[in-house]
Amino acid sequence: MSTDVPFASEAASSGAPHIETPVAYDAILLAGFGGPEGQDDVIPFLRNVTRGRGIPDERLEEVAHHYRHFGGVSPINAQNRALKAALEAELTRRGIDLPVYWGNRNWGPYLEDAVREAASAGDTTLLGLATSAYSSFSSCRQYREDFARVLTETGLAGTVTIDKVRQFFDHPGFVQPFIDGVRDAVGGFLADGIAPGAIRVLFSTHSVPTADADRSGPRDVDFGEGGAYAAQHRAVAEVVMAAVAGDITGAGAVGWELVYQSRSGPPSQPWLEPDVCDVIAELPAAGVEAVAIVPLGFVSDHMEVLWDLDTEAMDAAAEAGLRAVRTQTPGVDPAYVAGLIDLVEERLNGTPAAERPHATALGPWFDVCRPACCENVRAGFKPAAAGLAP
Repeated sequence: MSTDVPFASEAASSGAPHIETPVAYDAILLAGFGGPEGQDDVIPFLRNVTRGRGIPDERLEEVAHHYRHFGGVSPINAQNRALKAALEAELTRRGIDLPVYWGNRNWGPYLEDAVREAASAGDTTLLGLATSAYSSFSSCRQYREDFARVLTETGLAGTVTIDKVRQFFDHPGFVQPFIDGVRDAVGGFLADGIAPGAIRVLFSTHSVPTADADRSGPRDVDFGEGGAYAAQHRAVAEVVMAAVAGDITGAGAVGWELVYQSRSGPPSQPWLEPDVCDVIAELPAAGVEAVAIVPLGFVSDHMEVLWDLDTEAMDAAAEAGLRAVRTQTPGVDPAYVAGLIDLVEERLNGTPAAERPHATALGPWFDVCRPACCENVRAGFKPAAAGLAP
């Protein structure tokens, strides 16, 4: 096995950007963020999320109120249970005999327990499927570092290998639910007599530190400001708006913007902007009467969607006197679930890159992440699976 792609299957250890050799995977490893499932879980969960940063509990409690508002329960674990069941059903429908093990980064069930369970069952060649579609440290590399950490800490590094499906931001199965949601929202506004120019679509995603964003994606490609992370979101938003314009007369005159939410860093640290609520407050002055808020950066209704969009952004829209709709996330939409299993089949079959579906010119993304991809500026490079070192 090549040391340049640690913890990889024999095929992926070649380091090729796209693995076009069939791999007989034993199982799928569904990797999630995790979330608390009761009031007593909230602070311990937030300690896990912020481990190594020395943040006192008093400051964590400032974030905890988002969870406490919903009884201390994040929706994310229930959503991943539903996704796991949907993936298993789709695998069965296609006649693919692969178990799905589910583990989280920050709360039970933990990744290390899932990997131990897989190894105990004799499933040692795993294909990772992280519940995040885009390229950045927190949405891709950190999962790869988690895979490496878990294999090392469990002593299974010489026994279990973990590859990872490509980032799926522009896979048609992921994009279609957003097209459907924006089409419904814009069509509804137009049907109510709102002029196209008075409608705005805001594509929202999680803000990240600008230094990390600029280092997202392979380092030998200039993606412009915000790196691959921002470029991928902009590209998908363009695809969504073009599809809606093709389906609805007049929708081509509807304006849109990429916005950010859920910033958590200190004021002195630059993060991606503009903030969704700040943009909403400015829309009436631009003649906007209705806004569709699209959670483009999220695969399901995470806490950031329920609080930052459904609560704070919708409150901002009401204060601005705007009609507002928050469109759907992929969740367990059949197109999305089928698309995820398409990604699994790509690796099972060694599908050539030229034959892989992608909705933007940026895809299909890499199976094996490139050197120095998605660096964490503050922590540097840690060992990571499914990518060329560092």
